[in-house]
Amino acid sequence: MQMGTLAVQQIDDSIQAMVRRDVEAAEAVMQRDAELDALERKVENQTIRLLALRQPMARDLRDIVGALRIASNLERIGDFAANVAKRSLALQSLPTVELTGSLAPIGRTVADMLKSVIQVYESDDLAGALAVRDRDEEVDRAYTALFRELLTYMMESPQRITACTHLLFAAKNLERIGDHATNIAETIVFRIQGRLPEEERHKGDDSSFTVLGTDRV
Repeated sequence: MQMGTLAVQQIDDSIQAMVRRDVEAAEAVMQRDAELDALERKVENQTIRLLALRQPMARDLRDIVGALRIASNLERIGDFAANVAKRSLALQSLPTVELTGSLAPIGRTVADMLKSVIQVYESDDLAGALAVRDRDEEVDRAYTALFRELLTYMMESPQRITACTHLLFAAKNLERIGDHATNIAETIVFRIQGRLPEEERHKGDDSSFTVLGTDRV
């Protein structure tokens, strides 16, 4: 729970750093990343100790293994938030790109997914976990739309290519945060019912197949 709360703060602050060009916020995000790393190690040590001393079975075993998986996902979310903060620092010396603000809705969505999944973890809410899982497609579609916008913008304004490239990487980091929040939701489903969701997760990331018309060149 402590890791989850800190990870949400990291996402919020990294978006602020990017959209507002806030150097202090960016530096704070990068400094706090070590806190998440330390908490992950603490969870890992606790889970290994419980496995060795208690030899848990059934739901108890799923609780412990689930905690280990979730801690790993939260640590990766912290890494992605720190990467967004680093990109914001790189943008400080570059011309402003109007589409920077388009990162904010994606950031809010993934932060909201993470807040929800933390609550689900505490309450053992199966329906809530599945609801978070379903929102991953929303993030994918928003990322794909921004990806296409940025490509078009770069073609029309070559002098903004470097800045847009940093924004593309930042957007991808946010999309990956959504993936990890979804992984946490699926781990909670496994913890509650002893199996992962049977249906395939809908994906909305079509950026790999995006091709702009040659008439735009």
